[in-house]
Amino acid sequence: MDLENQKRVKDFADEYGAENLVVILGAAEGEAAGLAAETVTAGDPTFAGPLTGVQLGLSVFHCCEPEFKNEVDEDIYEDQIGMMEMVLNIEEIVEEMTDIRKEFCKYC
Repeated sequence: MDLENQKRVKDFADEYGAENLVVILGAAEGEAAGLAAETVTAGDPTFAGPLTGVQLGLSVFHCCEPEFKNEVDEDIYEDQIGMMEMVLNIEEIVEEMTDIRKEFCKYC
């Protein structure tokens, strides 16, 4: 997650409260999704951005996870994300995101 997005997330958490935010990721690989998820839950693991040492514990999901998919209009999901599902390793992404939530989320 780039430094600008880290700042946005931190600012939103300060303004609205971390318990009121849900972060939706769309990374193409489980490892990349996990790194971004760890950043918004446990703090920036690269120690380079505004979330360094900031443990927000935010709820975080990948756009291809059932928890998100089941909450959006089926036609819109298919139009915007459906093609991605054919090329992504959804199982790997779900596993990575589940592990991060279990370890670091405070508001799931």
